[in-house]
Amino acid sequence: MTRTRLTAAERSVQLIDAAIIAFAKGGYAGTSTDDIARLAEVSQPYVIRLFGSKKALFITVIEHVSGRIQEAFREAAPASGAQLADLANGFDKLLAERYLLPVLLHGFAAANADEEIGRTARGCYGNIYTLVRGLTGVTDGEARDFMSTGMLLTVLASMKVIGPDPVAQDPWMTEMIGSFEHENRYKN
Repeated sequence: MTRTRLTAAERSVQLIDAAIIAFAKGGYAGTSTDDIARLAEVSQPYVIRLFGSKKALFITVIEHVSGRIQEAFREAAPASGAQLADLANGFDKLLAERYLLPVLLHGFAAANADEEIGRTARGCYGNIYTLVRGLTGVTDGEARDFMSTGMLLTVLASMKVIGPDPVAQDPWMTEMIGSFEHENRYKN
């Protein structure tokens, strides 16, 4: 059987998808471009040729994940009169993707050590916040509370408390998950 060669754009998408998994598992410092290349089944020099450096690829991945979050919110929002509950439904779909949200947490952690990553992470978070306000018209306090809940859910998903293949629940997990008002949708 003949293999079809991927275009550079298709290969780039393949590398970003592999990088999401690798960075979600190992973080920025703990992931090498060789790890990503192995996952994508390409050579390590090809990763560098396409992105220039591990940092450039990590920044691309953070921006990609932020874009996916914003896209999920836009898709969940009706044409007019979006409510925070609509956006929460969009966020639920993101929680189903095991590796997507942990990458964002790694971006926030790496922001403390690297200014360029920090600017990117802050910009992406700010863009999400601005989008939430723009789609819903909520107050800054309501947007903050929504973002706070989103961060808590991101942390819980990263610890595999919620999302695909969750761990067995300790009592504190059951209590915390049960405290969410939206139809207890995060119970396992």
